[in-house]
Amino acid sequence: MAEHASERRQAREFAMIQAEVERNLLGGEMKYTREQVSELSGIPLERVQKLWVAMGFAADVGSDAAMFTDADVEALRGITSLVDRGIIDPDLEVSVTRALGQSFSRLAEWQLGLLNSHILDRLEHRDPGEPADPHAVAAQATLVAEQMLPTLERLQSYVWRRHLASNAARFLDNRGEEVDSRTLVIGFADMVGYTSLTRRIDITELTELLEYFESTVNNVINQGHGWVIKNVGDEVMFAAEDPADAAAIALALQDAASSTEELPSLRVGLARGEVLVRFGDAYGSVVNIAARLTSSARPGTVLVDSTLADALSGNPKFQLRSLRSLRVRGYSRLKASALRRG
Repeated sequence: MAEHASERRQAREFAMIQAEVERNLLGGEMKYTREQVSELSGIPLERVQKLWVAMGFAADVGSDAAMFTDADVEALRGITSLVDRGIIDPDLEVSVTRALGQSFSRLAEWQLGLLNSHILDRLEHRDPGEPADPHAVAAQATLVAEQMLPTLERLQSYVWRRHLASNAARFLDNRGEEVDSRTLVIGFADMVGYTSLTRRIDITELTELLEYFESTVNNVINQGHGWVIKNVGDEVMFAAEDPADAAAIALALQDAASSTEELPSLRVGLARGEVLVRFGDAYGSVVNIAARLTSSARPGTVLVDSTLADALSGNPKFQLRSLRSLRVRGYSRLKASALRRG
């Protein structure tokens, strides 16, 4: 009975804290309905709804209640102004908004984890004789948010601009290619035995493993003149323009894994060809082939497709050993070669 009472009390406390923090994060009072936002912004309600959902928010939020602020009105005007000024094609408006929403949703998830840890620590380590004062905890949480947000906003802007600057030359120099279609080497690297490993280690150990994996592969890929497309648990997807850079990255990833006990063995697969690049991700048969080669590779090895093998042929830094054609999902006779240092 006492346990249930404690849970109810904590639920009430968190509701109060959430309301205080939410007001601070939104930067203003929630005072507009969906219809009012449409009227104030001058944007048709259907378009408002599509953009709201694309940003990653529930379709029925704010249908009749005052759930929107002045900042929401300005944001909608900002999004649609990119279309109105001809910067974004009207057909891409929802897709661009969705890409922003997905990226910042993930970013917000870990940032709010910092704030959540602080709140939990205050509640769990409260003196048993101290009277419950969720207002005080909420006030301190709000103070932390006020101190944290400006710093994070500046940092996000800095990192974003730095990435724009470092990637600008690569993108702007593709004079002979379509903007969305580029010739790249796509690679995957995944940890061997990850599924069985997760059954033997606890959450803390799993967190440490993933952090070590991500930091290691990101460092190798970035130093090797490639870039990370995405991390998905035990696997990283990356790209490089130069075939030799991609090959060197793959071998360096294997060296990094074999030189430490912190990581299990890796499998790496590479493929080269025309790729559809869309909102930071990559699509097409080249991506599929690289994924199939990765799943077919033995632990500690690198497999490359025939197109990349041809591009590396004659380079004294690398050795290629042709393998028998692979039978994998979607490809009955996939030609592959094992890559080693020359």
